[in-house]
Amino acid sequence: MEKILLPDIKNLHQIDVYIQNGGYEAVKKAYKRTPDEVIDEVKRSGLRGRGGAAFLTGLKWSFMPKNTDKPKYLCVNGDESEPGSFKDRQIFEFNPHALIEGITIACYAIQAKAAYVYIRGEYHNWIQMLQKALDDAYARGFVGEKMPETLGGSFSCNIYIHKGAGAYVCGEESSLMNSIEGKRGYPRVKPPFPAQFGLWGCPTTINNVETISNVPTIINKGWEWFSKIGEPRHPGTLLFGVSGHVNKPGVYELPSGVLLTDLIYKYAGGVPGNKKIKCVIPGGSSMPPLRGDQLEGVKMDAESLKAAGSAIGTGGVMVMDEDTDLVRVLARIAKFYKHESCGQCTPCREGTGWMLKTLNRIARGEGTSSDLDLLTDVAKNIEGNTICALGDAAAWPVKFFIQRFREEFEKAVKPEVSIPVANKIHSMRNTAVPLAEIKK
Repeated sequence: MEKILLPDIKNLHQIDVYIQNGGYEAVKKAYKRTPDEVIDEVKRSGLRGRGGAAFLTGLKWSFMPKNTDKPKYLCVNGDESEPGSFKDRQIFEFNPHALIEGITIACYAIQAKAAYVYIRGEYHNWIQMLQKALDDAYARGFVGEKMPETLGGSFSCNIYIHKGAGAYVCGEESSLMNSIEGKRGYPRVKPPFPAQFGLWGCPTTINNVETISNVPTIINKGWEWFSKIGEPRHPGTLLFGVSGHVNKPGVYELPSGVLLTDLIYKYAGGVPGNKKIKCVIPGGSSMPPLRGDQLEGVKMDAESLKAAGSAIGTGGVMVMDEDTDLVRVLARIAKFYKHESCGQCTPCREGTGWMLKTLNRIARGEGTSSDLDLLTDVAKNIEGNTICALGDAAAWPVKFFIQRFREEFEKAVKPEVSIPVANKIHSMRNTAVPLAEIKK
């Protein structure tokens, strides 16, 4: 299978090697077409976002208003702070010019004069790698004011790298824009949507790093070629970051629709010690987990995983063997989302804390069976009641881990007993028991 994003070409990160292998030819082709023709090519390819929502890329580009005097912007989301996700940094390191070329094509399609690549602050080395590639692209005239001279036509754009400060919530598109503007990373209420009111109140399109990096190949080889790769409803290759209890963890580029069992056993080398799989999170820590005895026939694409009760997310596949303590796993996930909540919405700000305290109590062997129902109830009250999706990201693991592995959580709690009210009040210092529970 031909790889699109991470081809087996030595030193592809170097601009000369990239050019020798057909690099920056796609942007020349794109600039000979109208912006609408470029958008139509991407739309017909069926390319879907690789950042979690799997929204049609060409359709998103078409939302950019044409009749406006305001400047237009492109934001490229490289925050990649989802636990279990580490695919985008492979592009920064091994194929950064595909990303840069894809940005210049996208900017032309939506007529944006500036693009911002937002990268998580912990990716210090990868920021330097991308900056080196960007400096080389500027020097060769593939970015910036020399573009008309190098590529023909009259269009030009600039690309800026914006370093985040380590906040997971800034991976949410509106929080990302606030961060670029120098504001606190609070998600915005929608509508208005970024295409109408984005960066500095101007029309803005936001795409994931992996998404944009597919664009040059689509322009070079055509929408029809791309649309025939993998699952028709979610075409192309995907970067899967496989971690956890596998013999060969890493990033694998494979056609969409590959069997989850093939990804684990054929490509990632199976489970150490040939142990059974207890649980797999298929798309990063916020996605609903799948039981190990329900993996047969599950395909890795947006629609198939939705039918299986989960989601493709960021393609971060986390494998857990039969000896894994899922109570401790869930408590660790809950700790992350509690820490990363921006605190703007009450259900998320308070609910994540309640869930963490209750899970910690269960992990210490002090929980009761009613705590499991309490956790589910709190998760349901967070889900769908926050400005951004971090609330859902925090709620789904709790809700679905308990729902799908109830027997394991039941083993970790004590039978329900009558607890004096005074003891319940005293325990509130270290637990998440709400007032309604104390009154019982």
